[in-house]
Amino acid sequence: MKKEDIYFGDWQRMFVGDVPGGFYWEVVLRIAVIYIVLMVSMRLMGKRMASQLSRNEMIALVSLAAAIGVPLQAPDRGILAAVVIAVVVVLVQQSLARLATRNQRFESATQGDLTILIADSRLDLKNMKVSGITKEKAFSQLRSNGIRHLGEVKRLYFEADGSFTLIRNADVPPGLGILPESDTEFVRQVCRPVSAHVCRRCGYALTQGLGPCEKCGSNERVNGVE
Repeated sequence: MKKEDIYFGDWQRMFVGDVPGGFYWEVVLRIAVIYIVLMVSMRLMGKRMASQLSRNEMIALVSLAAAIGVPLQAPDRGILAAVVIAVVVVLVQQSLARLATRNQRFESATQGDLTILIADSRLDLKNMKVSGITKEKAFSQLRSNGIRHLGEVKRLYFEADGSFTLIRNADVPPGLGILPESDTEFVRQVCRPVSAHVCRRCGYALTQGLGPCEKCGSNERVNGVE
């Protein structure tokens, strides 16, 4: 299209385009065929494609999305190319999935591995930094599971698919409070301060004295809660 052919007010070009009206009947057929191709592809790639996606599954989904865009909008492009791409994507994804189930190293290399964010009521600040998870993000996840303080947490895992897994402590010691400090009235209702101190930065249970935290080196300490 030439530059002089583009001007404001050309409503037919803006809404209909430069294709004949009959092409829109063809678009309906194209959408129906591509919808069936996508539905079959998703079914062949397994149930996980309908839940949280791994890296490989996300790549497969994006590849399918890129493949179907062109034949839907370009009248000079056929549907066959999108079908071929869908077949290739499905075969590659299934091959990677089979290889991942047989080889633990390959699975970890392509899909990642879980990360321990909290161990024995203490934040693993190094792992959190590597994973890009902030304290507030971890605390938000804990609060959504009804956790009031870190003493209730045995483990918090950051799974390879981006989900979180929480394991609670059987014997709950005092821990670092994770409820918003601004919600003072509610904090008083559900948390009781104790004399034992914990590190304000990582939640590690501190011994008596004024020395820095043995785990993270912070000098900030607060009363634990239960």
